[in-house]
Amino acid sequence: MNLLPENIINKVIAQSPSINYQLLDPNVIEDPYPFYRALVSEVPVYQVPGTEVYLVSSWELIHQVLKNQEDYSANLTGILVTGANGQPELFDFTQFGGTVDAIANADEPFHSVHRKLVLPQLNARKVAAIEAEVRDWARKGVQQLVDAGQGDCVGELANAIPVKVMARLVGLPVDDVDQLLDWAFSGGDILAGTATLDRMLELSASTGEMSEYLKQHFDTRLQKSAPESPDDVMDELVRGVREGLISQQDAVSIIIVLVGAAGESTSSLVGSAVRILAQDGSLQCRLREQPQLIERYVEEVVRLESPFRGHYRAVLKETKLNGVVIPATARIFLLWAAANRDPAVFCEPDTLDIERHNTNEHLGFGHGIHFCIGARLARLEARLILEELLQKTSSFSLDSAFPVRHVSSIFVRRLDQLHLKLNA
Repeated sequence: MNLLPENIINKVIAQSPSINYQLLDPNVIEDPYPFYRALVSEVPVYQVPGTEVYLVSSWELIHQVLKNQEDYSANLTGILVTGANGQPELFDFTQFGGTVDAIANADEPFHSVHRKLVLPQLNARKVAAIEAEVRDWARKGVQQLVDAGQGDCVGELANAIPVKVMARLVGLPVDDVDQLLDWAFSGGDILAGTATLDRMLELSASTGEMSEYLKQHFDTRLQKSAPESPDDVMDELVRGVREGLISQQDAVSIIIVLVGAAGESTSSLVGSAVRILAQDGSLQCRLREQPQLIERYVEEVVRLESPFRGHYRAVLKETKLNGVVIPATARIFLLWAAANRDPAVFCEPDTLDIERHNTNEHLGFGHGIHFCIGARLARLEARLILEELLQKTSSFSLDSAFPVRHVSSIFVRRLDQLHLKLNA
């Protein structure tokens, strides 16, 4: 017979004394994997102290959540921020009458409407059609680095190219890439968990500027006569507004999500892929000799260094997960990056293995109905950049004069900079 009240039992289950890591500790943010291992093995449903936010870290439990749309909503209704005492606290969007519910953050039936409008411009045929232009951008960026013999791979390649590609597919001026990139990263900073309330106000203003910029472009397109067949994502969204499928604000929100995801996720993927190669000369040689393995390498990097560390879900009603009662006022954070190193699913999970038989079981691009709509594009961009980098160099390595550091975020695994030394 158990004499402890259920709320006490839940607290013991959800918060283990053996978890000695602080979520916002800079060292944990830079190298989160010891923390993730402890979570997966000891407390796969972990309540962030002082908040009603629960980290869900095991592969199996994340799948349980993704299959249960009745209890868990993809709507972004609250996020972790850094409180005045330096500790995590919940920033509740609903207190300000707001929520994010576009495409990746939408529930059914709205999610399917958003996805069907966007998907025709991100399908295999459209992605293949842009390959030559993406390769040209990659070739020019790599050549600049090779000619200089050194440089920041993140600035020249990983950051700019994904946003250029998304601008082209959406129907925005490619010349605006620098401004779009700043806005994309501001959106990611909102979700970083390390922003203070004052910083959140600054980031919110930046998002407002982006929204106004996109609204102006969308208004211009809306005033034009409809093309016989849509040429880009904006054309598809204009059609959706005209047919009453979505509102104009929905359309702008969808574009914000697409541009933000392009900037954050693909930049993170490319940066991690290049860093790992820069530290492993033998792997470089292998991929130069067997370029057909680059696709498998990219997939394993997505697993090992998940570009998005996790995503939020809002709890719709009191539920129980792994024996832990989670209240209806809570949010959970699905830790893709932890699940992708779950030893119950992946053998030697901390090791990069191009021959891994089940790499495709990773959650680096999400899973199910919310599987990343831009995954095909991200894979293409990463492959082309790596092909050009490997073809145009005999070797490259990290420049020891510059430290390798990731941006301070619990949301993305993106390198702030990645300086290389390159030999043609």
